Order: sequence, then structure tokens, then C-alpha cells
Amino acid sequence: MKILARLAAGCYIVALPILLITSNIRFLTSDVSFYRHGFRDYDADAATGVAMPQLDSAAAQIVNYFHNSDDQLHVLVTINGNEQSLFNQRETEHMHDVKSLMRLVFHLNTLSLIIVIGYIALAVLWSRERTLRALAWQSLAGIGLGIVVVGVIGGFALTGFDAAWTRFHEIAFRNNLWQLDPATDHLIQMFPEPFWREATTIVGAMTIGEALLVVVAAAAYLVFARETVVDASVRLGREVSGQREPESTGPVR
Repeated sequence: MKILARLAAGCYIVALPILLITSNIRFLTSDVSFYRHGFRDYDADAATGVAMPQLDSAAAQIVNYFHNSDDQLHVLVTINGNEQSLFNQRETEHMHDVKSLMRLVFHLNTLSLIIVIGYIALAVLWSRERTLRALAWQSLAGIGLGIVVVGVIGGFALTGFDAAWTRFHEIAFRNNLWQLDPATDHLIQMFPEPFWREATTIVGAMTIGEALLVVVAAAAYLVFARETVVDASVRLGREVSGQREPESTGPVR
């Protein structure tokens, strides 16, 4: 039972930072308005030759593609009066790889959420095998683990975002379909590296903010719980020694 309890606690500590990071990635990659904001900031219509309303529609179709069961992404646009596919075969195949990666992130997000909620509900609230004080320490440990991971990623980023972004693609994908031509490929014209640099910054800022909230909540509980325990110990010591709290006699007249 102790081994199982330690295993459950370890899963919670690992799942907590994964939950924060994957939740923010899931939120941002599912936010059509963020895509549309990027199109306007980085002049995607001028780069692609596609009107902005059609790019906005493409953003919604991309988000739907990440969540539906379609194998291929088919986005049709009208350019110079001719209807054609927005993405060529290479881009379409790369988007299939991107979808597989996003589905992995979504599965990790769901699994980590189940672990976190399940651990709190079963080990802390229902069976009482773990106290809230222990949960607070484990939460701090999880945030500490997350800081280490983010620190390692940040260390790579310090060498330059371009190099870190390239290294990420080399690790995440088993082919070179992600190597697109900015002069001809619409996908990289719509989503240039500055777009992803901004997205990475937003996800990082959101994760840090949420981590700080967890740290503040856990630390505040530990301080409050410690003061409560100290007060109770003092009262118990007085009762054992036969001392009593002075009774209020009311105002002296």
C-alpha cells in the first residue's frame, strides 16, 4: 500500500506541470482569434495573396481539423478568380503530422487532468490517505519539477529561437516535411517564425502565472496550517499543565 501511495503521489507531482503546460497549448492552438490576430500582425494576406476573410475561414478549419477525425486537411480558397487548394501536397502531409502531435498533447492534457483530479478526490478527500498539508508540499514539488523542465527549454532558447525551433522540429517529426519555402508555401507564410515566437511566449507566461498561483496557494495553506497547529499545541499544553485561559470578567466598573 505504501508503494502504491508513493506511486500515486509521484504521478500527481509529474502530472501537475504537464497539466498546466498542455492546457495552455490546447487553449492557444484552439483559439481562432489568436490565428486571426497573427494573420494581421504578420501581413499573411500580402504574403499569400489570399484575402483576409478566406484566411480567417482557413484558421477555423485548421482548428476543427485538430479536433475532428479527418485524415487530411482540405482548405479551398479563390485566388484571381480560380478556386484552388490553399496548401500543396507537402504542406498537407506536414499538417497531418502536426495533427498527430496535437492529438498527443490533447491526450496528455486529458490524462494529466484525470490524474490530478483523481488524486485529490481519492487520496486526499475520500480515503484521507494524504492530508491537505501533504498535498500542498506535493504541489510545490510538481511546480519545482515544472520549473526545471521550463529551465532546460529556456536554456535551449537562449541559444536563439530559430535554432531552438529547428531543434524542436527535428525531435518532434521524423521527416523533413516541416522544411517549407517562405517564397512559395502558404503554411509558413501564414505562420512565420515570429508568430510561433509570440505563441511560445504567451504559453510560457500563462504557465508561469498559473504556477505562481499554485505556489502562493500552497505556501499560504502551509503557513496557515502551521499557525493553527501551533495554537492548538499551546492550548493542549496549557490544559495538560492545569492552566486555563483567563476568563473574561467583563468591563471593570
